[in-house]
Amino acid sequence: MKLSFKPSPSCTSKQNLQQHTLIQCVTITKPANKFTRNINLTKNIKNIILGWITNSDEKTSSTSSWTMPSFSGQSPEKIGKNWMEYQGIKNWEGLLDPLDDNLRGEIIRYGHFVEAAYRACNFDPSSPSYAMCKYSRKKLFHLSGFSGTGYRISKYLKATSGINLPNWVDKAPKWMSKQSSWIGYVAICHDQREIARLGRRDVVIALRGTATCLEWLENLRATLTPLPNIKHTICCPMVESGFLSLYTSKIDAQQSLQDMVREEIDRIKKLYDGETLSFTIAGHSLGAALATLTAYDIKQFFRDIPLVTVMSFGGPRVGNHSFRYHLDKQDTKILRIVNSDDLITKIPGFVIDNNDDDDKYVEKSDHWMKRLVEDSQWVYADVGCELRLSSSGSPHFNGINIATCHELNTYLHLVNSFVSSSCPVRATAKKIMHKSNNNVKCT
Repeated sequence: MKLSFKPSPSCTSKQNLQQHTLIQCVTITKPANKFTRNINLTKNIKNIILGWITNSDEKTSSTSSWTMPSFSGQSPEKIGKNWMEYQGIKNWEGLLDPLDDNLRGEIIRYGHFVEAAYRACNFDPSSPSYAMCKYSRKKLFHLSGFSGTGYRISKYLKATSGINLPNWVDKAPKWMSKQSSWIGYVAICHDQREIARLGRRDVVIALRGTATCLEWLENLRATLTPLPNIKHTICCPMVESGFLSLYTSKIDAQQSLQDMVREEIDRIKKLYDGETLSFTIAGHSLGAALATLTAYDIKQFFRDIPLVTVMSFGGPRVGNHSFRYHLDKQDTKILRIVNSDDLITKIPGFVIDNNDDDDKYVEKSDHWMKRLVEDSQWVYADVGCELRLSSSGSPHFNGINIATCHELNTYLHLVNSFVSSSCPVRATAKKIMHKSNNNVKCT
């Protein structure tokens, strides 16, 4: 088996509001006769989290000056009969390099749904509604600065940490023990003009990145764990322990994120029975990882589900090679938008034979490397199709730090200006500025 290692650079940058996934630094070395794993997790985790939380007032107030790009072309084009191609039915063949303008507009549009989830979340730890949604379902898009989407929110979603808290946590600040938090929403396209433009009724699941103390700690649980209730004959599909915990954990009467998603998808399927539907799950950072798990679970649970697509912005790795094989087998479509300078997309773990054909990999599983790969619990695989961008190659982001490389804002600007791998930035592209949230419109 050919081995290729992709080491992650060291982490030295400060954390800020948009660095929603806790940086875990993984360095891989390869001695002459054996594998050695040197895993250096970021030190002083407690101080990082405390620093982030105590400064949250300043950071959340800064959201009014966030600048979000709109699609710099003309008004959105009608996708109509070609909608399945833009949703990845052919794995975006011929659309990524060079980047098709219609696809560019769709990526940015779904990115706006994720940004709305960020803006609607209450990041003030002193508030009684900390880590919950600030707005009602009817007003969320308007108050977040994204009017005119053509969608209505049908359900709010919460994620619950499965970490068992010690007894002394009762004496600690409440933000430290916040186990269940608002993480996003489900929205259904209702505007008939938008339905006609899209060629179907689209359902969006938008998921934000890491916000609470326990979500940060879940990110640290980076070893792989087997997916439950999966019948496998050769190799076991495994995913990151913390991501799976946030997706499946429940406390008392609070449903898990998995239960809420399944319940709402089932309701929508029955409500719009006979209509052409699509399910698009968009997320950034931790939200991108949960989006991948959500898509997998939807396809696994609903056998007659229509096309399911993931728009992943700056997502970390989620599972092993077997997990990728099962995603491909169930025909889940994933578009990973990756900034080459973003450390988060290079963690957790390391990659072996990332470009191998999945069927060949399964055949190789009986090789002597099988036990080493499965038992390590650190061997991951990138999933889906990749749109690779680079902030270092953009004149708008000269001298930015590691944290800025990971921001959703950065990703959307890069998508807006990207042309192709041979011409990364359009000469005429401008960094589009908006003075306030209320000036941002979905395009």
